[in-house]
Amino acid sequence: SQDFLYTAPIREQGNIYKPNNKMMADELNEKVVHDVHTKEIDLVNRDPKHLNDDVVKIDFEDVIAEPEGTHSFDGIWKASFTTFTVTKYWFYRLLSAIFGIPMALIWGIYFAILSFLHIWAVVPCIRSYLIEIQCISRVYSICIHTFCDPLFEAVGIMFSNIRATLRKEI
Repeated sequence: SQDFLYTAPIREQGNIYKPNNKMMADELNEKVVHDVHTKEIDLVNRDPKHLNDDVVKIDFEDVIAEPEGTHSFDGIWKASFTTFTVTKYWFYRLLSAIFGIPMALIWGIYFAILSFLHIWAVVPCIRSYLIEIQCISRVYSICIHTFCDPLFEAVGIMFSNIRATLRKEI
């Protein structure tokens, strides 16, 4: 075994940003706040909301299949399976290594702009419209009740006196 001259200190209290024990949290006199920017991500289940269940789960059998009576050599079939699987795996990794961060940047900017417009433009415009239309709605309602209600009541009373009977003559 090798003896190391220096061993890394083990911190039982956690780091200063996320203390593990209550005593250290009390010492810092801070509320425990979950920061969405530094939350821990799950490296095993990378699609917890199942966004891509129906799209991306494509295996060799979903793309290439040989019906009964039309089979290639077993070695060719195994090599094709391995080639497809390994190529798909490593090419995806290569593409995500090259384009993953730029695409994350683009989508982050896009959703930031979308959120900004929704918060600062769309919702205030809709609220303003609803406030302004409320006045028009009251005037329209008063006009309908003033002019149309008596007319429709009179027509209703007039047609309520009509009696229809049905006779069958043989």
